[in-house]
Amino acid sequence: QVQLVESGGGLVQAGGSLSVSCAASGRTFRRYTVGWFRQAPGKEREFVSAISWRGSSTYYADSVKGRFTISRDNAKNTVYLQMSSLKPEDSAVYYCAATVRLAVAEMVQYDYWGQGTQVTVSS
Repeated sequence: QVQLVESGGGLVQAGGSLSVSCAASGRTFRRYTVGWFRQAPGKEREFVSAISWRGSSTYYADSVKGRFTISRDNAKNTVYLQMSSLKPEDSAVYYCAATVRLAVAEMVQYDYWGQGTQVTVSS
């Protein structure tokens, strides 16, 4: 069993930076790939980024590639998403999720989800 709690969301101006964190409980957390998804009002939840359990592989949606960086610290049971050059269209609730499966961009492959943290980018 893994429990996930996101933090670090907030309001930032366009072009600014923000970092969100995903803290996990459960001693097996380090065995999970962790993904970030986001959902804007009226839109479907979409894949943003993921990191393998060792941190050796990272994945990004085209829309955030080059602007977002995912990392993890297994000693702290935490995954980070550093977001820079933020745009108003990045505004959404950001969710972290954990999976042992390989299809990291597919929401249905994830077994555990956090409650989400709001990120708002003003123009």
